[in-house]
Amino acid sequence: MNFIRFSDLCASGQVAGKRVFIRADLNVPQDASGAITEDTRIRASGPCLQMALDAGAAVMVTSHLGRPTEGEFRPADSLAPVAKRLGELMQREIPVVANWTDGVQVEPGQLVMLENCRLNKGEKKNNEALARKMAALCDIFVHDAFGTAHRAEASTYGIAQYAPVACAGPLLAAEMDAISAAFAQPKRPLVAIVAGSKVSTKLTILKALAENVDQLIVGGGIANTFMLAAGLNIGKSLAEPDLLADATAVIAAMKARGAEVPIPTDVVCAKSFAANAPATVKSAGEVEDDDLILDIGPDTTARLAAQLKSAGTIVWNGPVGVFEFDAFAKGTEGIARAIAESSAFSIAGGGDTLAAIAKYGIEQDVGYISTGGGAFLEVLEGKTLPAFEILQKRADSRPASPASPAHGAVPVL
Repeated sequence: MNFIRFSDLCASGQVAGKRVFIRADLNVPQDASGAITEDTRIRASGPCLQMALDAGAAVMVTSHLGRPTEGEFRPADSLAPVAKRLGELMQREIPVVANWTDGVQVEPGQLVMLENCRLNKGEKKNNEALARKMAALCDIFVHDAFGTAHRAEASTYGIAQYAPVACAGPLLAAEMDAISAAFAQPKRPLVAIVAGSKVSTKLTILKALAENVDQLIVGGGIANTFMLAAGLNIGKSLAEPDLLADATAVIAAMKARGAEVPIPTDVVCAKSFAANAPATVKSAGEVEDDDLILDIGPDTTARLAAQLKSAGTIVWNGPVGVFEFDAFAKGTEGIARAIAESSAFSIAGGGDTLAAIAKYGIEQDVGYISTGGGAFLEVLEGKTLPAFEILQKRADSRPASPASPAHGAVPVL
């Protein structure tokens, strides 16, 4: 799938003097007083904004923040704290513009923050009139918010339909490149790790991956359900017996392709779910009726680590045990260390996964860390994200010329 890169437009001089509308993801956590408690997303959005300013553009940026009611402004919904923090980081004053859909005054070299886009009536339902108003504000629309790429809203999809030019900012382009590397033409073997408490929440992901990956490692409560499907006793461990047929179908689909769902051969058990509960390593066939399986065992960890170290591509979503409890964290740590040591291209996503990466300090050793949340999960499900779809359409419909690059090599998933 082709897409236009904002960086290419800047490099080729097509941005100077133009009005640039950037859809960023500035949805940061705040405390009860409205103070920002974590500013990673603000920091991550800075380079795109600076790129536009350096290229001589008149820059508008907006984002959603929280869950406001459309058409009903409350002070708590305002992007003012975000603009203040962004201004501190960029060392400039960033005014916040309210009621901006009918027009914005901004000159080349200036940057303004457009108030919370989800306050606009029709935003979530991608109202055409609203989208056209947004598009009329700019010469170039830049989508740089992967976390919203799975939503077809007015400020993410509609504006991209009607703006004179629609392109991907550096954050979104990096996600698209990483997804291409992991799923389009991956280096084999392709190993996916899918872990979590319930099969039901990731069943579509498991089924989609079963058609493509060479090894599908399952962990957490999901692994318990697969162990049950393999005829093993899991005691009183978290599982979904009503989904045994689905787990069996995934195993069969993998086997039919000569692929594998490795079933744990040993596990770490406890009699209660507590950080101080005594941990006991047991063979998978020795689990007792009152046992809780809270981690994979050392033999299983070593076997999976060896597979990961010889992989060509790794996709990771979810810790394989209760890694928050040190006694049941060795499996997740072993998986994390193996990914870090592997020469494979690795892409990881999901809140618990990011927490595990941070806990073991392997940020620099993972090929790409996706912060997209729901968007990343939809990619794993094999869905084509609305943002990818519309940017492809706009790139494909743009007349090709040396001065108007439209590329990116991100195939439809």
